[in-house]
Amino acid sequence: MTIQRFDQAALRDYYGTVLQSSGDLETSACCCTDEDLSPSIKSALAEIEDEVLSRFYGCGSPLPPLLEGCTVLDLGCGTGRDAFLASRLVGPEGHVIGLDMTEEQLAVAQRNLDAQMQRFGYREANVEFRQGFIEDLRDVGIEDDSIDVVISNCVLNLSPDKSAVFSEIFRVLKPGGELYFSDVFSGRRVPERFHDDPVLHGECLAGAMYREDFRRLLRELGCLDYRTMCSRRITLESPEIEAKIGMIDFHSVTVRAFKLALEDLCEDYGQVAVYRGTIPDWPHWLDLDDHHRLHTGKPMLVCGNTAAMLQDTRFGAHFEVRGDRSVHYGPFDCGPGADKASLDAGCGGACC
Repeated sequence: MTIQRFDQAALRDYYGTVLQSSGDLETSACCCTDEDLSPSIKSALAEIEDEVLSRFYGCGSPLPPLLEGCTVLDLGCGTGRDAFLASRLVGPEGHVIGLDMTEEQLAVAQRNLDAQMQRFGYREANVEFRQGFIEDLRDVGIEDDSIDVVISNCVLNLSPDKSAVFSEIFRVLKPGGELYFSDVFSGRRVPERFHDDPVLHGECLAGAMYREDFRRLLRELGCLDYRTMCSRRITLESPEIEAKIGMIDFHSVTVRAFKLALEDLCEDYGQVAVYRGTIPDWPHWLDLDDHHRLHTGKPMLVCGNTAAMLQDTRFGAHFEVRGDRSVHYGPFDCGPGADKASLDAGCGGACC
């Protein structure tokens, strides 16, 4: 795996001074279409302050269902759009921490905090913003096993030390906690000559993770099974950038991973899962990933890893999982989204 080294001062300048709005971006890599949002997220989005929205640079919508009452950490929160959305979704009993290294962006989030809480009708703020680096969460006071859900939106690619970032994520997640993030992935390793290009870096291209290196990194950290939610091909709309780096295919991908003891292959224990239809916004089905759509009331054969994701996380009360691991029937015919031949499959919920 290539170790990427970036100039963080240049990156802070790019997001702090060069970019004044999302219209200043030169590609679609850090642009989010906000398609297929749940009703709750759409409703919350309509309440977000205009200044926060105008300086948003995400590439997806990394807000999973069932956040009420959770403690959420937003890595690279920027001006706070996703942190404020999470604030609405976790409710007054939940808590959100937004972390970013760029002072100018945090200033926007901070000056909109009171107005945002008033819009939500909260008597006390349930979100706080901290300045620091995502590679060292101890330095900003994030304790072991203290976070229910970690989210991030087109930020992890910007880190020069992705191993440190993901190691910290799994340190701070509670057992059964979830990492749910959208980011830029590449179909091949980005050549080193691009790593110090401030525009390619700031546009989320130079630091894009080669998907197989990402898989290997998570494996080294003990996360043996992650799931792809959806993917879209990124268009390089700048002729200059296309001429530089157009030989690489880039994709915006939304990924989920749980802090669970899972196996490195899908194994068959004869388990069956039934969705109760009780998660808000999802009365008829719930997509665990891009190849598991669980229909309300319909029994579905699942591998041991999928059973654990449904049973041993905050989703447990909303599923009936029948069977245990006392009898093994061999490999389960179900590859995770990471094993699909193409990241260009698009968003969806086809069953195995």
